[in-house]
Amino acid sequence: MSFKEKIKGIGGNASYEAKARVLREQLEAKIPAGLKLPPAILEDPPLDITRIPEMCGLLTVQELTITELDATAVCQKIAAGELTAVEAVTAFGKRAAIAHQLTACLMDFFLDEGIKQAQQLDEYFQKEGKVIGPLHGLPISVKGHYALKGTVGCGGFLVIMETSTEDCDMTSILRSLGAVFYVKTNQPQSVMHLETKSSYGRVLNPHNTNLTAGGSSGGESALVAMKGSCMGIGSDGGGSIRCPSAHCGIYGIRPSSRTTPTHGSLWYQHGQDGVFPSTGPMCCSARDMRLFLEAVLGANPSLRDPDALPIPLKVPDLTQKKLRVGIMMHDGVVMPHPPTIRALNLVKEKLEASSEVEVVDYIPYDHDRGYSIIRELYYEDGGATVRRILEESGEEMHPLTEWVISPPYVKNHDAAQIWKLRDQRDDYRREYSDHWWSQNVDVVVCPPFQGTASPHDTTKYWSYTAIWNLLDYPGAVFPTGLVADPTIDIYQELPRPMSAADEYNISLYDAAIFKGAPVSLQTVSRRFNDGLVLAAQDVIERILRS
Repeated sequence: MSFKEKIKGIGGNASYEAKARVLREQLEAKIPAGLKLPPAILEDPPLDITRIPEMCGLLTVQELTITELDATAVCQKIAAGELTAVEAVTAFGKRAAIAHQLTACLMDFFLDEGIKQAQQLDEYFQKEGKVIGPLHGLPISVKGHYALKGTVGCGGFLVIMETSTEDCDMTSILRSLGAVFYVKTNQPQSVMHLETKSSYGRVLNPHNTNLTAGGSSGGESALVAMKGSCMGIGSDGGGSIRCPSAHCGIYGIRPSSRTTPTHGSLWYQHGQDGVFPSTGPMCCSARDMRLFLEAVLGANPSLRDPDALPIPLKVPDLTQKKLRVGIMMHDGVVMPHPPTIRALNLVKEKLEASSEVEVVDYIPYDHDRGYSIIRELYYEDGGATVRRILEESGEEMHPLTEWVISPPYVKNHDAAQIWKLRDQRDDYRREYSDHWWSQNVDVVVCPPFQGTASPHDTTKYWSYTAIWNLLDYPGAVFPTGLVADPTIDIYQELPRPMSAADEYNISLYDAAIFKGAPVSLQTVSRRFNDGLVLAAQDVIERILRS
């Protein structure tokens, strides 16, 4: 498949195609001519495109240096007067333009507006000698369905597209903290895939473009991995922060729901609350996750969003307590691919050799049942709303959209059936809570996916992330430093499938296909233990890399 075909977006009837073409042309026109990559690069780029921004000659040495910084370092340098907000947003904006041409990661580009905002912050700093907030001057990328005043927003379908007239709660809070906005990022049709393909194109994994960047925050993951952003806003209702972060080898945390604001985002099932989504950061380092949560929760989002809970971030001191870590090798339904098993074995070996932690084998509790419940909760109308939107708009239904809204999991419920389903959800949560306590663990380390990033259009099992959404347990994803290696990540003999889903997952595995894909893991804890997740992740990652 050619690069042009690989990156192609969703099609539709003539009316849809005309509208989608205009949107893509408008976005392309916003990319400055001086940042356009040579046609020779775009005709046949390598599978690993992560080095192209630094080799293409379009960025200065200073800009390359700035875009190597994590968000915490950017904020520190701006606060110390060693870097201006204009320099920061210009560098990341230029790199974002390059990243988009290689990955289709953007849906709007407005660097000029970002520079104007940054100039105002620099003027304030020069006059007052201080920053306006903890994120003063930090360039932040924004997922497409979060409303940001004056920019294009999308609720998952071309017909749910607008130029937003106001900020949503999250972007409003970030703006008040000093963040600078310059791009909006691509997301999939329906915003309910662990793959990202829309009217704007298919988002490619920078480490191996034959693989997905994940979803639904796939534009964010690809952009951060290409260093066109050091921090972005993602949302997660079934794995949409953790899956793409894992696939692209970056950091991301799904906070407990209703701790961070979600009000004002574009959506098509308002009032559907069987599962609460969560807003969180996707970033370059573990400390960036903490920076984001401390800043946002410190702004007391519950004062403006009545659905937000006033729960501060409490990060425990784990030097006073031996951390008890459960290792979950698999969920009892689908066995992860060899690269992920290798990473789990490595982290288990390292943790068992450390005096800082106590390690136990974590036994999952009926994950197949939990996954069935959450799949049914996602579309309690049987997918009727999605089918109506697509029929009226002329937009083709992506195969993964068809899969996620189809039986046997998805059914059209009346009110009594919805009550029964919610009751099943609550029973499962109580049973799982009892099970967690019986395991006597502080956190669980487990796969964030049943392998590394998957080939395009094949992601049909979400349970390694979605089960924690059902339980509302916070989870952070971090790169292990390992990558898929076809010389060692092979099946010695073909395993016996544990389920039909496992049989499908095994069929996808060809070691050569996954070459170079980052291998990531996930740290999970009970609801509202977000600070414990961050603290434990720091300990686990430090031991892993020692």
